[in-house]
Amino acid sequence: MSGRQHRETEIARRIRAKGLAAGRTSAQIADEIHESCTTQFGTTRIKAHRLSYGIALADVIEQVRALFERDKKPVPGIGETLLSAYESGLKRPGPEYLHYLCTVYRVEPAALGYDGPCICGHGHRMPALTGGGESGERAPVLPMERELVIHPMGPDPDAQEDENILRRTLLNLLNVDTSLAELDGPVLGACEGIRRRMDETLVSATVSAAMLDQWEEATYSFGRQYTTTAPLRLLCDVLLELSAVRTAMARRQPTDLAERLCRMAAQLSGLSGMILINLGDHRLARSFFRTGRTAADETGDRALRAWVCARESLVPLYFGDAREALHLAKKSRDLAGSTPCPAQAMAPVVEARALAMMSGADSKKEVVDQAKRALARARNAFSHMREEDQEDVAFGYTEKQLYFYQGDVLTKLGQTIEAEVVLDQALTKYEDHIVDQTLIRLDQAQCRLIDGDVKEAIAIGTKALRLVGDEYLTDFIVRPALALEQAIMSVNADAPGLEDYRAALRRSKTQVKGGGA
Repeated sequence: MSGRQHRETEIARRIRAKGLAAGRTSAQIADEIHESCTTQFGTTRIKAHRLSYGIALADVIEQVRALFERDKKPVPGIGETLLSAYESGLKRPGPEYLHYLCTVYRVEPAALGYDGPCICGHGHRMPALTGGGESGERAPVLPMERELVIHPMGPDPDAQEDENILRRTLLNLLNVDTSLAELDGPVLGACEGIRRRMDETLVSATVSAAMLDQWEEATYSFGRQYTTTAPLRLLCDVLLELSAVRTAMARRQPTDLAERLCRMAAQLSGLSGMILINLGDHRLARSFFRTGRTAADETGDRALRAWVCARESLVPLYFGDAREALHLAKKSRDLAGSTPCPAQAMAPVVEARALAMMSGADSKKEVVDQAKRALARARNAFSHMREEDQEDVAFGYTEKQLYFYQGDVLTKLGQTIEAEVVLDQALTKYEDHIVDQTLIRLDQAQCRLIDGDVKEAIAIGTKALRLVGDEYLTDFIVRPALALEQAIMSVNADAPGLEDYRAALRRSKTQVKGGGA
C-alpha cells in the first residue's frame, strides 16, 4: 500500500470508529468518508462505502460471488483489479455487477456515484437504526424488504417507465428460465418508445469525455456479446445504454462530443435492429435501422452510414423481399465508395444472396456467374479491411461470416459441392454463435436434399433444431426450418424420420408464438 493510500485508509478508519460509536449507519459513515477524503485523495463514493465497512477488496469480491452462487448463476469474472477500476473511476460497473454491489452495500446506485435506478427496480437501502425496547438498546440493523415501487427520475416519466420495463425484463432473464421469456407487448412498447425518443432528440438536439469513453467501451462490449448472449437479454442492455445516450444528446454538446454521441446512437440503434432480426420482429428492426441511419448521417462518416445500410438490407433479405435487399445492398456499396470498411465486404455478399434467392436452385449460368463475381468482390474487400474490423462480428465483418454467407449463396444457387466445402469450413469457425450454427446446419441439410439424400437431410435438420437452446428459438430460425420441411415434403412426404423433424420443429414454433414477426 502506498503512503497516500495508507493515509486515506487511516482517516477512513477513524471516521468509521467515531461513526459506529455515535450509532451512525454504514451509509452515513460512507458519506462522511467521501466528504473528508475526496478532495485530498479523490476517494469515490463506491470506495467510501467499502471503507465505511472496514473491509478489503477481496471481501467485497467474495460477497458478490456468494450472491451469484445464491442466485444459482455462474461464478462472475469480477476480481480485485476490476473492482479497483470501479473505485478509481476508470470503469463503470455494468447493470448486473452494479445490482450486486448495491446489494452488498445495501444502498441505491446514486449512493455509489452512479445515475439511474438499479435493474431490479427495487430498493436496496438499509433502514436507520431504531430505538430498542425496555432495555433501551438499539435494535440490530437488518436488511429491509425491497419496496415494490419504482420512483421515476427526471422530467420524462414515460422514458423512465420504458427503462423500468426493460430493467424488470432483464432481471427476470437473470433469475428465471430464459425459455419462458417472450418479446411481449410491454417490452415491444418500451423498445419503440426509446427508439422514438431517440428520433425526436436527433432532429431537435454537457457530457464528460470520460463518460463518453465508458459508453463507447460499453457499445463495443455489447457488439462482442452479440454472438454469445441470449437476444432478449442483450436487447435490454443495449436499449438502456441507448436511452442514456439519448439523455445526453437532449442537451446541446460541443461539436466533437455531439459527433461521438451520434456515432454511438447509430451503432446502438443498428445493433438493436440486428438483435430484433434474431428475435423475429422485422417491423421494429426496420424502425431501429432508420433511426441508426438518421444518427449516422449526422456524423458524415461514409463507412458508418454504409454499415447501417448493409445491416438494414438483411431485414428484407430474411423476411421475403430479395429485390429490396438487393437495392439496399447496392446503396450500401455506393455509400462505402472506395473506403476500406466492413460494408465493402458485407454489401456484395447480400447482393449475391439476393440474386440467389430471386433465381432459385435451378439458376441460369449468368445468374450463377453474377453471384460468384459479387462473392469475389466481397473476398477482395475483406482482404483490405483493418485487422480489428475482421475480428468484430457486430460492427465489422469476420472471416467466419464470409464463409457462412458464401456457403448460403452457393446452396441457394444449387452449387452443392462447393457449398458443402465452404459450409464445413464455416461450421468449424463458429464456436459460440448458436444461431448461425443452426442456420449453417439447415443449409447443409438443403445441400443433401438437393443431392437426393433425403434421409441425411432430415437427420442434419433434426440435429440442428435439437442443439439450439430455447432462448434462441425465434421466427428467425423457424422460417428456414419450415422451408426445409416443405422442400422435404415435396420430394417425399412419407420420408423416414420426418415426424421426428416435425416434432423438433413444433417445439420451436411453440417458443416463438409471442415473437411478433
